[in-house]
Amino acid sequence: MQVHYGLDKDFDIRNPVVTIGSFDGVHVGHKTILNRLRKLAKKASGESVLITFHPHPRKILYPDTSGKNLKLINSQSEKIRLLRTTKLDHLIIIEFTTDFSQMSSADFVRKVLVSKLKARIVVVGFNHHFGHNREGDYEYLYELGKFFNFEVEEIPHQDIDNETVSSTKIRKSLMEGNIQRANAYLDHHYIIRGPLEKGDRELYLNGFPTLSLVVDEDTKLVPPDGVYAVHLISGNIYYRGMVWIRRPEGNDSVTAPEISLDLHLFEYGNNLVGKKVTLYFHKQMRDDSIFTNGYDILAELKEASEETEELIY
Repeated sequence: MQVHYGLDKDFDIRNPVVTIGSFDGVHVGHKTILNRLRKLAKKASGESVLITFHPHPRKILYPDTSGKNLKLINSQSEKIRLLRTTKLDHLIIIEFTTDFSQMSSADFVRKVLVSKLKARIVVVGFNHHFGHNREGDYEYLYELGKFFNFEVEEIPHQDIDNETVSSTKIRKSLMEGNIQRANAYLDHHYIIRGPLEKGDRELYLNGFPTLSLVVDEDTKLVPPDGVYAVHLISGNIYYRGMVWIRRPEGNDSVTAPEISLDLHLFEYGNNLVGKKVTLYFHKQMRDDSIFTNGYDILAELKEASEETEELIY
């Protein structure tokens, strides 16, 4: 997959089959669109293209309301890694600014899809809107396609247990600590990626060695305080473990870099200090009640560790 930043360069993409969106989470609905994109590209002897945006448009359009405390399922680096697994040919990341948000849907089609990319087919998800004030929709895009000579296809929404999959629902599940529900929507484990540092000295002295995972993007969604079953893979070694998530004084409004993620591995992992790794979340083993209800936290951690070892093979 080739990653392109911005629209300043000249693109040499063969018969582009294009889709557009934030694709936060790269969930099962997104994968359906990308699978269709790939099949259409193969049929047209072309290449698949995803146009996405950074930062998330809501952060720019609604900085004081819905975008103010928006947490994202993926950091940009995580999203790129997940998209690579889909066999997408090209990812174009456009910086979303106030000026860019003023572009009309017609101008976006004319300047970006037609003049810049020379799109042959455009694929959109169910109820997709684009352009200034979200004025463009499938019907409008279809009419513009006839004028500019490109095809348009709409993919219906995807359901899990009769519920429509959306990034909003995944965020809600994660913020409730319902990792298993979020994983079902995503069709893969929820991930957090970052470098590992030496762990908490007090935990080490109490016979519970940890490593500290650093989350360096403010907007990254970190599940609520508690203990979670996780695994990671470094090289060809599979590590099982659990991560203890703590916010300063239980403050839910802090940004990701201020949240402690103490990783306890069941296999020897001191050689991982300084490496950037990806944690794959399986299940919440303890919620934040272990901090507030007078539990012996160390005893709870050790008990959760034993349960997690039985859960993850």
